[in-house]
Amino acid sequence: MKKLESVDQFKELKNGNTVLLFSADWCPDCRVIEPVLPEIEENFAEFTFYYVDRDQFIDLCIELDVFGIPSFIAYRDGQEVGRFVSKDRKTKEEIEEFLSKL
Repeated sequence: MKKLESVDQFKELKNGNTVLLFSADWCPDCRVIEPVLPEIEENFAEFTFYYVDRDQFIDLCIELDVFGIPSFIAYRDGQEVGRFVSKDRKTKEEIEEFLSKL
């Protein structure tokens, strides 16, 4: 999984087929899904996945209404095509179900 480096990079990458994972190192629910992320990325290879550090990009989180982590937002051709945003813990199955509906 790539890591978001700047807001300018965000503006560019949302024009692709992109899924953003909003997370933080201190988030226990985020750590729970970490081991399954490589498999999810492999199963949904049509997307490029980016890790967005919630603390580093708090203004972007506010702009995108991401107030809970872990959360996912998907973009295709500059448009948001789906969001799985909440403060709840997410399972591999829930993430895959979200991605399969995009």
